[in-house]
Amino acid sequence: MSKQNAIAVGIKDSTQSEAALIWAGRRAEQRSVPLTIVHVVDDRWLIEPSSWRDSFRRSGEKLLEAASARIGELFNIDVTTELLVGSVAASLGQYARNTSLMVVGSGSPHLGGTLTDRALQIAGASEGPVAIVGAIDDYRDRHGVIVGVDGSEHSLKAVAFAAAEADRDGQELTVLHAYNAPEPSTDAGLAPAELRRLINDQERLILSETIAGLSVSYPDLPVKKVSEPHKEPVRALVEASVNARLLVLGSRGRGGFSRLLLGSTVHGVLTHMACPTIVIPPERASDQR
Repeated sequence: MSKQNAIAVGIKDSTQSEAALIWAGRRAEQRSVPLTIVHVVDDRWLIEPSSWRDSFRRSGEKLLEAASARIGELFNIDVTTELLVGSVAASLGQYARNTSLMVVGSGSPHLGGTLTDRALQIAGASEGPVAIVGAIDDYRDRHGVIVGVDGSEHSLKAVAFAAAEADRDGQELTVLHAYNAPEPSTDAGLAPAELRRLINDQERLILSETIAGLSVSYPDLPVKKVSEPHKEPVRALVEASVNARLLVLGSRGRGGFSRLLLGSTVHGVLTHMACPTIVIPPERASDQR
């Protein structure tokens, strides 16, 4: 089994990290692929005296050893561990390049959300798909895969990933497109009725074109189209995924700036995530050759 088929999970000593570990182990067993458990020693703390550096390394090694033993008790999979040193986000992001999925835990609640800045950084820096998992590791009683779309190249990649996930697991795929159309009652003076109609027609076309071809690639996959023309995208995605098994998003949408690591919609969803969420990065130049 090549390393590129393996799932990796980045861990630290936290409840969310434990949940991510179990979620990753279960997925690896379901996919019959190996699991690599990774811990990064943050090089910001590798300062004098040298005993401090050794202490951080030993602590990381013990954490990996305990995690490997835990997975060995629960799942019948091949497990390896790796201790890295450097920036946590950059190290895990680079490591994800050669794996099928990097899994990380969400952080403790802050500022009304449920994700720490570190997990956001990992999702933004990753060169491969990243799954962010909350404190609950078992979502098997939930149903359906949700994918957010807006017609961008990023969202098309997300649809392809989500469709494969849903088809493989026998789940319904919901393709959700939310956008802020002009409101007839409040925007009448700003957007004439004809403009509203044209905008809505265009957005409906985007949704239809996004799922075109899925029935050919996945003839047995049930696909549900959902259009939310008067709901803010973050709110629509969070509400739709409350009872879902998985949410899939492209890292940036059609309105994003290429210099930003994460689009505003993805950032908003991740800070209020309701289920495990996989973020699909853009293709690297080497992937397009």
